[in-house]
Amino acid sequence: MAESPVVLGIESSCDETGAGLVRDGVLLGHAVASSMDEHARFGGVVPEIAARAHVHAMAPVVREALGRAGLTLADVGAVAVTTGPGLSGALQVGLAAAKGYAFSLGVPLYGVHHLAGHVAAATLDGGPLPNPCVVLIVSGGHTSLLLVRDLARDPIVHLGDTLDDAAGECFDKVARILGLPYPGGPAIDRAARDGDPKAVRLPRPLSGPNDPPYAFSFSGLKTAAARWVEAQRAAGAAPNVPDASAALQEAIADALTRKAVRACTDHSIDTLVVVGGVAANSRVRALTERRCAAAGITLRVPALGLCTDNGAMVAAIGDLLVRSGAEPAPLSISIDPSAPLEFAALAPTAAARAA
Repeated sequence: MAESPVVLGIESSCDETGAGLVRDGVLLGHAVASSMDEHARFGGVVPEIAARAHVHAMAPVVREALGRAGLTLADVGAVAVTTGPGLSGALQVGLAAAKGYAFSLGVPLYGVHHLAGHVAAATLDGGPLPNPCVVLIVSGGHTSLLLVRDLARDPIVHLGDTLDDAAGECFDKVARILGLPYPGGPAIDRAARDGDPKAVRLPRPLSGPNDPPYAFSFSGLKTAAARWVEAQRAAGAAPNVPDASAALQEAIADALTRKAVRACTDHSIDTLVVVGGVAANSRVRALTERRCAAAGITLRVPALGLCTDNGAMVAAIGDLLVRSGAEPAPLSISIDPSAPLEFAALAPTAAARAA
């Protein structure tokens, strides 16, 4: 049987420029450049700054990934790129680069959904995902519970999504209220190490018997944390940042893990996959491990370096698409900044989107 081609994956949906190389489900090498420091002083990602940073970082990151893999561009047999969702200008930079590499090398091009890439990241250090499995995607912009079968071929079923703020967005907003730096998730995680999660009472959103069982909501939690901070300051006291951080982190981890484990048990599925940037949070990981073990559920979480945005995950989903015999994208492929997660392949064209 002929060996599968090396897939070059390119990710540029937000502030990380990523390139990775995967063949037959094996990560050969990857590299990431982040423009996070350039955004930190603004308290969030500035799209124009992100796009400009991608332009400068793209070629060096691809060269670095190739070097780590011990490969050259001549070894690349297919190119996969995130075409949505994400920041429009940032996505355009990645797609332009991917088209250039694919055209010059004479190899097929695949447009992929960013979130499907996060799911595929879990295959890089644990092998193929079981069919079916429940996937919890939790990041700065997305919080969803999914039923995934064959990631490369089958439609992705949404069991529940966030109704407002995503978990990562809640971390960022409360961190700002507490005077912690951006990005808020890692800052909250660090501060929480010295805090008592029971010192501040925060609600568990959508936890009632009549609430949607798999939906999430973090806007009210953010507001509750903000009101607690306001009350402390109105009373002339400085908010205890470690305690508030620990309480917030516990509330988010509790909501995420309870619903994820319930989805597995309700659907008689014995594997939970947790992916996305918030999957790097220490309390989310620890509580998920504990609750999965108690319920007899196998937990799959990517290595820390593969939780946040990276090119390896894009190469991984591209590799799955290549091996499944999926049709490559046309060179007229365009971006879709608000693409819904329905299939792993995402190949919109200007004509199709105008129709």
